[in-house]
Amino acid sequence: MFGPAIIIFRETLEAALVLGIVAAATRGVDRRGLWLCLGVLAGLIGSAFIAGLTETIAQLADGSGQELFNAGVLGVAVLMLAWHHIWMASHGAELARDARHLGTAVKDGQRELSAIAILVALTVLREGAESVLFLHGIAMSGTSSLTDIIAGGALGLAGGAVIGMIMYLGLMRIPLRWFFSVTGALLVLLAAGLAGQMARFLIQADLIPSLATPLWDTTALLPTKSLLGSILHVLVGYESAPSGMQILFYAGTLAIIISCSALVKRRQTGPLLKPTQA
Repeated sequence: MFGPAIIIFRETLEAALVLGIVAAATRGVDRRGLWLCLGVLAGLIGSAFIAGLTETIAQLADGSGQELFNAGVLGVAVLMLAWHHIWMASHGAELARDARHLGTAVKDGQRELSAIAILVALTVLREGAESVLFLHGIAMSGTSSLTDIIAGGALGLAGGAVIGMIMYLGLMRIPLRWFFSVTGALLVLLAAGLAGQMARFLIQADLIPSLATPLWDTTALLPTKSLLGSILHVLVGYESAPSGMQILFYAGTLAIIISCSALVKRRQTGPLLKPTQA
């Protein structure tokens, strides 16, 4: 029971933390709950479908199909996070200025929420599919009974969900004047971490070089698979033994998102700061 519990806990933790951050970051956007639920539902349906096609996917591209699939899902998730952060650069100030806007619709809110729903669906899809595959492998190995697998899976699911809820409630207690800055920073770090994971899958598929493996190794101090390591892995993209290419993807994603957000803010404030002519 311990093995399945750990596996499901780690997968649920990642999905729950992402969902918690996204739910907090969309604070004040109308009908966010509906879109988040739609994203979760779509992800669960998709993960069940993908799990049934696992062997077919794995055989694609000379046996690298699973790595390419994971890299593709992560790539789209990074794009969705980047879009959300850039959207918040233009709308977050409006929400922060007037607390009365919280709970009401904002301009272009539906397009924002559709991107968030896609991100949530992709996250649940990837984690759900991996969970099914891991549990299927354990069941086929005969090392655990069906009862142990179900009980362990339920325990891991509950544990991951609780930590995700704690993360969400903690973010919601942040004063409004700091709220969008904190959640915005978390989303940027989350996107960078996903980009680093995408690089790892592309390296495994032999599509890009690793550059240096590992660039450093802190496994003895804080393994990525430990509880704290898993949380930091989701929140800030922590890797105990990253390759040089992973760090390049991480830093490049940070630079691109921050630069684009700054450009959007500059264009918005530019007309206001432009001096009037006599």
